[in-house]
Amino acid sequence: MRPEEGVMQSRAQAMHALFGELSDQPVIICNGFPSREAQKIRDRPGNFYMIGSMGAAASIGLGLALAQPDRRVVVFDGDGNVLMGLGTLATIGALKPANLTHVVLDNEVYGTTGNQPSYSRLVRLDQVAKAAGYATVERVWEREDIVYEFKDMLKRDGPNFLLIKVNEQIEEAARVAPAPSEITRRFRAAVGAE
Repeated sequence: MRPEEGVMQSRAQAMHALFGELSDQPVIICNGFPSREAQKIRDRPGNFYMIGSMGAAASIGLGLALAQPDRRVVVFDGDGNVLMGLGTLATIGALKPANLTHVVLDNEVYGTTGNQPSYSRLVRLDQVAKAAGYATVERVWEREDIVYEFKDMLKRDGPNFLLIKVNEQIEEAARVAPAPSEITRRFRAAVGAE
């Protein structure tokens, strides 16, 4: 049994709290249900939804953070996605983009494909991020702590890593509506890359 059990938010509840603290920061959102839920909660041109590219959200966020160092960049990731691309944590830790906040919504399962257990039950991703060299690393599960730590990270130099333990509940949400080309077009316009 996880020590956080009984007080955790759903991923959608946690994302709702996070979106409430954002203004114009671009957000890269990992594939699967996280993108679908984010679209339902707060669709906006500054959201880059991943479609079928598991493990790549943090890499894209890193690229944008390095290309636009004066802009705060946020990544909403999942435990399965992070495990798919663990090398990206080391790259982020080594390059140290001060403007990057990496949020991992950890439900300990591969939710999009049927809730098979992920290794985040055994591997503490927050400790991996700390060992990789992230400037700030926090692990939270209650709404008040989620909001407090996220607001703080948006103000401080990073890279920042916020691990949010969430339950396995999935929000009913339609597939991401815009085509990948439209997601790219509107996101590029939102970050001034056109």
